[in-house]
Amino acid sequence: MKPPLSVSSGIGRRLREQRRRRGLNQQDLASEDISVSYVSLIETGKRMPSPAVLEALADRVGCSVEYLRTGRDDNRGKELRLKLAFADIALRNGAYGEALQSYAEVLESAPLLDAPALRRAKLGQALTMERLGRTEPALHLLHALYESPDTTPGSAEWAQLAIALCRCYRAAGDLGMSIEIGEKATRTLDDLGLEMTDDHVQLGTALMGCYQLRGNLPRAHMLAARLVETADSTGSRATRGSAYWNAGLVAHSRGRTSEALALIERALVLMAQTDNVRHQAMLKGSYGILLLESHAPEPARALRLLKEARRDLAEVGTALECALAETGVAWATLRCGRAEEAVTLAERALGLFSVQDTVEVVEARFILGEALFATGESGRGESAFQEAVRQLGRLAPGRKTSKLWRRLGDFWQHQGRSAEALGAYQQALAGVGLHPLPAPEPVLTEHPPAIEPVPTEQLPAAGPAQAERLPAAEPVLTERQR
Repeated sequence: MKPPLSVSSGIGRRLREQRRRRGLNQQDLASEDISVSYVSLIETGKRMPSPAVLEALADRVGCSVEYLRTGRDDNRGKELRLKLAFADIALRNGAYGEALQSYAEVLESAPLLDAPALRRAKLGQALTMERLGRTEPALHLLHALYESPDTTPGSAEWAQLAIALCRCYRAAGDLGMSIEIGEKATRTLDDLGLEMTDDHVQLGTALMGCYQLRGNLPRAHMLAARLVETADSTGSRATRGSAYWNAGLVAHSRGRTSEALALIERALVLMAQTDNVRHQAMLKGSYGILLLESHAPEPARALRLLKEARRDLAEVGTALECALAETGVAWATLRCGRAEEAVTLAERALGLFSVQDTVEVVEARFILGEALFATGESGRGESAFQEAVRQLGRLAPGRKTSKLWRRLGDFWQHQGRSAEALGAYQQALAGVGLHPLPAPEPVLTEHPPAIEPVPTEQLPAAGPAQAERLPAAEPVLTERQR
């Protein structure tokens, strides 16, 4: 009995999809027993392949005979689910290369996945790209998922996508878009009237970070207070730790260092009770930097914390996070008076950055320049600062760049080079919109017309009567006489 046309056309369609997914052409499927024209007839549903031919074709396109015949493959589906779980674990543990490869392998067999597993794989792929610094493709994937009709506003997946979009746009330097997405998502949650969850707090935390970077510190502070209160009443330890962490950073930006240290100490206690090694390491790094920037610096304690952060991030952090940790260790080492060691560490940190024209690279060059000056190598130090200034001039002005210009001005001021310090301070002010006023034009007074002298022979002689009419000059009294 001849099989129905729908069966042969289904086999042909699945064969064609699998072949194209693997980047093969019809010639790649041909052999001595299977001609190219026969492959074409199978794919168009005009021929029903024999079991032997079907098995050979399935092997070439990397799927099972059962899948080509029915579109279902329980064994292959189980393998894919296991690989997806492995990819999730790799992402969580910081093995981003393995995670990305596993997600790609899972997505190659997308037809075998159910809808939730397929979305999970796409989201995992996007998050892995974000960790690897591949922001543009990550944004493309995240937007496709976020705007999909299958994504329910207010759901945990929807919130996770909104948070990831905020992070990616912030990393790309587009704070405006990051804030727009965060505020719109927050309004959506408020309109839905849902109970506050960890997702709400995490979304608010991402938005608060954008306000801080943009310099809107009053708004960031108000949001921080609200999130800390909410997290304390409804959040998990990790969420509460994240809220305290970011509230501490906002407090530091507002110049309240003691408050910032207290908040981040609280965050450290909460994060220590979680299994997120990456966040614990990043938090230690933030705390170490705060100790260096406080009014009463603690460089030795900061160095210990930053070294711990560097050690842990070497295992689970991104390349950027590892570079930032190395930069922090270099700075703390310099503040501990070990300038030669700091030079080596700063140079190593610069070698870890994959993108050069960033605020973080400029900061590392500043540390290198300071360390070189401290070792007496002022020539190399000058070169490091000159390169840093060139890079800084290519960056968009903002709060971060102004902070670096201010730091450069302070350094030149300590070196007694007032002209360079003044130039750096002016750049710092310009970065936050305070440009120098134009020099006032000189005020010219109108001179009275010149009076030509009258020849003395034309003046009448002053007789006694005339002299009497002249007023007597008043005596000039000294202050004591008055």
